[in-house]
Amino acid sequence: MLNSLLSPNTQWVLLSTLILGMAAGMIGSLAYWKKQSLMSDALSHAALPGVVVAFALTGTKNLLIMIIGAAVSALIGAWLIGWIRSSSRIKEDTAMGMILSVFFGLGIMLLTIVNRTAGGNQSGLDNFIFGQAASMVRKDVFTMLALALLVIAIVTVAFKEWKLFLFDPDFARGLGLSSRWMNAVYMAVLVLVIVIGIQAVGVILMAAMLIIPAVSARYWTQSFRTMVVLSAIFGGGSGLIGTLISTLGKGWPTGPFIVLASSVLFTVSLVFGSEKGLLIQALQLRSEKKKQVQDSNSSWTKVPVIREGE
Repeated sequence: MLNSLLSPNTQWVLLSTLILGMAAGMIGSLAYWKKQSLMSDALSHAALPGVVVAFALTGTKNLLIMIIGAAVSALIGAWLIGWIRSSSRIKEDTAMGMILSVFFGLGIMLLTIVNRTAGGNQSGLDNFIFGQAASMVRKDVFTMLALALLVIAIVTVAFKEWKLFLFDPDFARGLGLSSRWMNAVYMAVLVLVIVIGIQAVGVILMAAMLIIPAVSARYWTQSFRTMVVLSAIFGGGSGLIGTLISTLGKGWPTGPFIVLASSVLFTVSLVFGSEKGLLIQALQLRSEKKKQVQDSNSSWTKVPVIREGE
């Protein structure tokens, strides 16, 4: 078992999920402040039909080709969400739920058809449901690692632009920063981090890798920069720990273990977080009540005593 954990391929897989978790955490922070956390869930489910169609057209399990297929499918889903919202009275969250359900149902139907064809049941496409990082070969690992590093670079280099785009769009437009282009780049990096992570985490649980680290980081800081850094640390740590645990068993899916690791970090943040953590809130409430009691007693002792004859 130890030799398996220390094998070169396993080490590369662990490194790739570490970097993937960092990229997902950083993009998750952008989605959190843009109030589009549900968008990541919708697009991860919308990517499944593209994966299956890419395999059906090529007949080979090439991760890069499948990523392209997943990206096309996810972008179509994003466009349909925007179209439904702009051309009808349906709200954005409702449109996301519709696209999520329809595309995921279509993906499962196509997956069932492909698995019944000759050689389809040996394709390993089922791993895209819950994720299976251990099944990745060296070429897949390098592809995912390179694209995840690209996402991190985009967020890091243009950090000031992202901050203006999220918190002061009017000032950003005054500086000549196009909101249309920023929205396009945001959607592109969101889709990219989703499609490169679905083999490791799965289409069902990929959204958790984007949402949970960002929410956990929010309990520790009020600073956007610090939140992005903490979210990257939480996401990377969850990816590393979850993948490491999944390698201990034969055929254990990676996604659930990564989500469980993220949930543990979220629970710790929820209880002990320095910003609105339950423990801090309880201590502050206790301190306020104690202060109120002291102020009440102090005011009572200062009440003037009226003596007889005065």
